[in-house]
Amino acid sequence: MTTISPKATSANAISPWQFDWPAWKAVLWRSWSEAGNDNVGLIAAGVAFYGFLAIVPVLGAIVLSYGLVATPETVVHNVQGLTKALPADAAQLVGEQLMNVVKTSDGKKGLGLLLALALALFGARNGAGAIITALNVAYEETEKRGFIKVNLIALAMTAAGVVAAVLAVVATAALAALEDLLPTSGTATVIAGKIGSYLLLLLAGSATAAALYQFGPSRSRAKWSWITPGSLLCSLAWLLLTLGFGIYVSNFGNYNATYGSLGAVVVLLTWLYLSSYILMLGAELNSECEHQTATDTTTGAPQPIGQRGAWVADHVAGCDDAAGTTAGNPRSAGLSDAPADAPIHHRPGAGVVAAFAGGRAGSAIGGKGVGLLNTGLATAGLALVRGRRRAPLGAAMLAAAGALAWVRGKPAKPKRAVKRK
Repeated sequence: MTTISPKATSANAISPWQFDWPAWKAVLWRSWSEAGNDNVGLIAAGVAFYGFLAIVPVLGAIVLSYGLVATPETVVHNVQGLTKALPADAAQLVGEQLMNVVKTSDGKKGLGLLLALALALFGARNGAGAIITALNVAYEETEKRGFIKVNLIALAMTAAGVVAAVLAVVATAALAALEDLLPTSGTATVIAGKIGSYLLLLLAGSATAAALYQFGPSRSRAKWSWITPGSLLCSLAWLLLTLGFGIYVSNFGNYNATYGSLGAVVVLLTWLYLSSYILMLGAELNSECEHQTATDTTTGAPQPIGQRGAWVADHVAGCDDAAGTTAGNPRSAGLSDAPADAPIHHRPGAGVVAAFAGGRAGSAIGGKGVGLLNTGLATAGLALVRGRRRAPLGAAMLAAAGALAWVRGKPAKPKRAVKRK
């Protein structure tokens, strides 16, 4: 029988909602710590890159699927309505790619349509494959499935995403038609409609995240209750991120001044990066929730620790017994007090901070006040901000670079003409 130390609070909970506050505090602390140990920022950047490459194939699959029942003009109008949730620059970039896809896919029928759709799904699978790899890292798993099975899962995830996007497009079009039918609706009705649309978006986001957490990692399936906390965190944080980042880009982040014609690309990549970061944080939270309890969190008949087919289900945080001990595994150092000379890990939030700080400093440096001193300060600041002990110094150097560039870039006051007698 497994013996649990007093530190492992709520060790026999059958659901994360039975955790007491000390248990939640331990889960949250380990989630934040593991986000740094797992290099979530770096992995999120990789997922964002592959997601960016998959945008055009995904748009092609959506257009080809939705085009079976709608005209190209209707497809463009409705899909562009769906992208309104994105930051303006990102929505513009997606809209331009959408027009190109519609032009190239127009006229495809029969076997040509099926072949084009299959190629689009195959081209977009790399984005789903990157998500699978990232979730394996968050759940402390190595890929144990065969090459064919992994690719089939990635294709299934991509196809499911396309179907969900088509349904979202139809729902968006239906809501727009409903608003046109009720042109005299009062303010209260409009507000209620907005709230309802956001709630539906939260529900769809939670369902999408839950499906990824359930079928993405290479492990035994977890019970749905153990996936819920991370799914709720992911959907809520993603909605707030999308709204907040859109406001930031529109009012504060002058990306076009720094990157020129690449500004929209940078905005879209940054949004994808932050979205991937949030997805990974939700996976880390789910992972640590399962790690907190000795109860079998996987589906099927209850199995003893060590035979459940999932690392976090086969190990218990703070367990003293050999069956569930943390000794001798990659996570042992994270569950004990680290020595004073322990290696320094990156702050889990340093990548997010660097993204915003780099954008602000880059906007200043991209103006008229360009100089070697500004560039050197900004470069050194971005390098230091990723370290735990030197992050404040890096932030100060970034601020100094931005301030210096702003001072240099201020237009000089015109001198008054001296009247000659």
